[in-house]
Parts: sequence; structure tokens; C-alpha cells
Amino acid sequence: MKKTVYLDSTIPSYYFDNRESLKYPVDITRLWWEKERQNFDIWISEETIAELTEGNYPGKEEILEFVSKIKVLEFDKNIIEIARIYLDNYIMPGVLKGDAIHLSYASYYKIDFLLTWNCNHLANANKKNT
Repeated sequence: MKKTVYLDSTIPSYYFDNRESLKYPVDITRLWWEKERQNFDIWISEETIAELTEGNYPGKEEILEFVSKIKVLEFDKNIIEIARIYLDNYIMPGVLKGDAIHLSYASYYKIDFLLTWNCNHLANANKKNT
């Protein structure tokens, strides 16, 4: 059985990004997608889709088409409760509720890996241990 991966919105966003300042993470994202994704069962959530749907930015249509082919985890009310625990215990910052929701989906569904370029909140080794 394949390991599971949850994608937050940074992964599809970076896949289509052409800014020179993000060349390294964009190249890594594309390389991972081309060489590794077939080794994993890939998932997103409605939160991922909602974040990608917001705003007006270059490549939005391509990105939304890209994620439309990825399996979506079903929402469960417990996901909100898990996010609330993360926020109440300062595991995730209260101002970025989307990050808490991403982590909650991955936790609730026991996803093996949460793939992100969000090094401030999701991929941060300096999180408070509880």
C-alpha cells in the first residue's frame, strides 16, 4: 500500500509559479511531481481548493485544473475541533486558520506526509511540544 500525502495550496501554486525568486522551490516541486508522485496516494481538501480559488493571480485557471484531478478528503466536523485544539494550544497561529485546517485534515485522516512550502507554520521544526 502506498504512503499518503496531503498537499496544501503552496504545492500546486509553486508548480505553476514562474518567478525567478522562487526558482529553487519551484524546480523542486516540479521534480517531485514528475519523479515521485506516483509513489504516493495524493490528497487535498476543500481548504486547499478554497485557498487556490481566492484572489486574482497568474495561472489560476491552470492551478485549479491541476488540483481538480487530485482526490479530495471528505470534510468531517471533527476536523474543526482538531483545528481548534491546535489553535487553543498555540500549535498553530490563530491568525492563519487555514494552516490549522490543513494540519487537522492530515491528522484526522492519518496522512503520512503533509507536503508544503509553508516553513513558517506547517513545516516548522520549532513548534511547541505538547
